[in-house]
Amino acid sequence: MPLSDLSLDELERYRPTIAQPADFDEFWATTLAESRAVAHPPVIESVDAHLPLVDVSDVSFSGYGGDPIKAWMLRPVGLDGPLPAVVTFRGYGGGRGVPVEHLAWAAAGYVHVVMDTRGQGSGWSAGTTPDPHGTGPAFPGVMTRGIENPADYYYRRLYTDAALLVDVVAGLPGVDGARVIVAGESQGGGVAIAAAGLARIPVAALIDVPFLCHFERAMDIASAGPYLELASYLGTHHSSAEVVHHTLSYFDGVNLAKRMTAAASFSAALMDTICPPSTVFAAFHAAGSGVKAIAVYRYNGHEGGRPNQWGVHERFLRERVPHTS
Repeated sequence: MPLSDLSLDELERYRPTIAQPADFDEFWATTLAESRAVAHPPVIESVDAHLPLVDVSDVSFSGYGGDPIKAWMLRPVGLDGPLPAVVTFRGYGGGRGVPVEHLAWAAAGYVHVVMDTRGQGSGWSAGTTPDPHGTGPAFPGVMTRGIENPADYYYRRLYTDAALLVDVVAGLPGVDGARVIVAGESQGGGVAIAAAGLARIPVAALIDVPFLCHFERAMDIASAGPYLELASYLGTHHSSAEVVHHTLSYFDGVNLAKRMTAAASFSAALMDTICPPSTVFAAFHAAGSGVKAIAVYRYNGHEGGRPNQWGVHERFLRERVPHTS
């Protein structure tokens, strides 16, 4: 698996210009306001997950358009609150899975909330949240659902779910709303960037090999993974390229990263053919006013540095988000 993108020296200097619609902020402000206006209070139900050292709850909250979205909440037993919370978003095709998959952050003393991914959760980790909104012609997967209109695009709904979950978590009993962290790998990393840029509540963002960044370059050079859905769509809808690029500009992680104020810990893998490192560095360099760092894994593909990277993130949080208030 050879290096197939820019050299590390070039990546450290790579700051591309990404198209940004004039109404970008208005689009997102209106989208979030409409969904917040129809939101219901979350429903939290205790679950017996056979984990005596972790309290597990099933959370239902209102996402885009008031749609009910599922999440797990795991809380370490015996720690007095309020505790910091890590909100995690899942990779492409995955859902929230089962609680035993998500023990690390609770074991480290954090409340951990894992969002289900609407309309996914049938690839590698199960989910139960549907996406009830129809779209026009689409390539299999979710990358092209509603692609010809920003208002209809799948990621408008998913990003809104993520931002509204951050709102919910900040107000949960036993959570310190001033110490909410977002996290994710691949698609989850892209969604975490969106949540940090849109909700503005998170004080830290843990972003690994993020997807959904610098779409135009990713479509040109990614040789595996979901970006190929976009190329396949345009391979048959030849007159739609300009429209598709316009839609994607509302959802590009580079544009959303500019709006982040959270401290950010990124990772990139130089042999990643799914989320090319230049697309990751574009988002990293754009990330807003907070302290930021990036770990680079020269000899890794899209798996990145896990589980090593979890330790990198945990140390990053210890230094910048004290565990005790």
